[in-house]
Amino acid sequence: MGEENQTFVTDFIFLGLSQDLQTQILLFILFLVTYLLTVLGNLLIILLIFMDSRLHTPMYFFLRNFSFADLCFSTSIVPQVLVHFLMKRKTISFFGCVTQIIVFLLTGCTECALLVVMSYDRYVAVCKPLHYSTIMTQKVCLQLTIGSWASGALVSLVDTIFTFLLPYQGQHIINHYFCEPPALLRLASADTYATEMAIFAMGMVIPDHVCLILVSYWNIISTVIQMQSGEGRLKTFSTCGSHLFYGLGIFAYMRPNSKTTKEQDKTISVFYTAVTPMLNPIIYSLRNKDVKGALRKLAERKFFSQRQ
Repeated sequence: MGEENQTFVTDFIFLGLSQDLQTQILLFILFLVTYLLTVLGNLLIILLIFMDSRLHTPMYFFLRNFSFADLCFSTSIVPQVLVHFLMKRKTISFFGCVTQIIVFLLTGCTECALLVVMSYDRYVAVCKPLHYSTIMTQKVCLQLTIGSWASGALVSLVDTIFTFLLPYQGQHIINHYFCEPPALLRLASADTYATEMAIFAMGMVIPDHVCLILVSYWNIISTVIQMQSGEGRLKTFSTCGSHLFYGLGIFAYMRPNSKTTKEQDKTISVFYTAVTPMLNPIIYSLRNKDVKGALRKLAERKFFSQRQ
């Protein structure tokens, strides 16, 4: 009889990262700064690659897509979190939750796929330099990029459908600060085994990506070690080593859930939703010599236009 009186959930309430007012204000400032840096950094990369013809190469084509995905990923979560820091009741509509999951899974999984593509691009550039222009053609680059977005769309679609096919009745308080499938499954009023298996199956894409990245870099490192030029070694390790930063982060995220608390899950989520998107522009682009040159060229052009 009690189950008949339960109504389907129309919105969810987040517990957030903290209930303490001073802590929330501090977190608001930190999240705001990281989000602004994320937006500025990624927009700057997209603008530089678009404007400078020297950056119209496969590597920067992939980086432009990566920066766009990074920007969308962060924007799907952080602005709402900022608003919730200033509110006592942190709510999101049912369809708002669906939209958030679709966008952050789409862009997050696309980023993983793009990292594989970027590692393959570096493998061809380092290990097969004489064939680079014939292998990494414009058509191939476009196909690899479309494939990356398609894989992200597939994971997002499957995870979202399986998550929201479950009935949500009665409980609507999420012990998290944004909509994430594992946090939602705890509220479902039905058996979640099939959904967990579907999400796990889609999640296996991530270790596959990591393995492909590691295989690419194993071949790259083997080739680099044989290089006579110390400068060539340094440049290659600098370009490729940055990608491994993301791989280490993935391994940290894919630890067994049974060994972590909900608070630890939140902490790790902060790393992926706020910190990593802020660091990505620096790690993958802004410390690159070509990007620095394009930035300097843009600044000089702006300076001379103002003087005239």
